[in-house]
Amino acid sequence: MKKFLFVIVSLLSFSWALAQVNINTATAQELQTLNGIGPAKAAAIVEYRTANGPFKSPEDIKNVRGIGNGIYQKISSEITVGNGQTARTPAARPATQQQQPQPAAAKPATPAAKPATPAAKPSASKPAATRPAPNKPAAANP
Repeated sequence: MKKFLFVIVSLLSFSWALAQVNINTATAQELQTLNGIGPAKAAAIVEYRTANGPFKSPEDIKNVRGIGNGIYQKISSEITVGNGQTARTPAARPATQQQQPQPAAAKPATPAAKPATPAAKPSASKPAATRPAPNKPAAANP
């Protein structure tokens, strides 16, 4: 019976550890369950959220004073903003987020036209118009 209870408690603790913390709705106590977030940083997160409104993406937590890239990397897999958007590693970002729009003058409106190629010169042996077609009589020279 003790083994059974131990297994149940272990499973519940693992599922709790795998649950993500919604940084838009979490209390300071819930935020302290994150690796690297103590009482002061948890309070700073709540204050930032109160002053600036909800976080739009998990990366916005780096705007909170005292939370930089190091702490963000530790907690990024454990946080969410509640709209199904979880933290992404930089390598997982879509390329469109990192591209800067090009100035209109830098891109040509249409591709440049290729210069006209000179007409092919007839071969030295016979002009193309007087060569006989297969199974047809030769055309008269003009």
